Amino acid sequence: MVELLCLTTLLSASFAHSGSQLQVRVLDDGQSPLENAVISLVPLFEHQPASVPGEALVKQQGAQFRPFVQPVQVGTKVSFPNFDDFRHHVYSFSKAKRFQLQLYGQDESKSIVFDKPGVIALGCNIHDNMLAFVYVTDHPFYSLSGDDGTVSFDDLPAGTYKVYAWHPDIKGRTEVEISSIELVDGEPQSLDAELILKSARSVQYPPDENGNY
Repeated sequence: MVELLCLTTLLSASFAHSGSQLQVRVLDDGQSPLENAVISLVPLFEHQPASVPGEALVKQQGAQFRPFVQPVQVGTKVSFPNFDDFRHHVYSFSKAKRFQLQLYGQDESKSIVFDKPGVIALGCNIHDNMLAFVYVTDHPFYSLSGDDGTVSFDDLPAGTYKVYAWHPDIKGRTEVEISSIELVDGEPQSLDAELILKSARSVQYPPDENGNY
């Protein structure tokens, strides 16, 4: 079960430019930065859409999916290009989107439009080591933490937001609300969230030195 252990809000000097900035740092229960966490924001006020659904990539390279987590908005077309010199068969049995992209080879690409919010776990019927996630959200603002556990949002409209977090190792793979925060024009704010994840980790292993999968 995911628990919010620590939540702090820090205010600092205002920016010279208009718009608000929010930085969220996600940590695990060992105080280590947590990579591949999706932080999303829901404004509690009327606003113009920040963006419209576009296109995204999940590459197949080195018998691995890249990136491991791809956050997208509902309605986004995601392409799955194959950069390996052997064939892949991409599939998902996830409730939010069940699909199969039948065997295809190097420099070929197939795509799927993700039309419902949810978590899509990806696999390859040929290479059992391959694992990745497409996180489909209907929240207007979202970003993915890097290896330093940090997510930054720039030029946000001022107002109050609910802040949500998701990670592949959250129990049930459902997002959690971690805070509400009010952003003021020109005032950067920081939010620290420490999460406990389930003990079993979702891992995508590379082929071994003998090329075994």
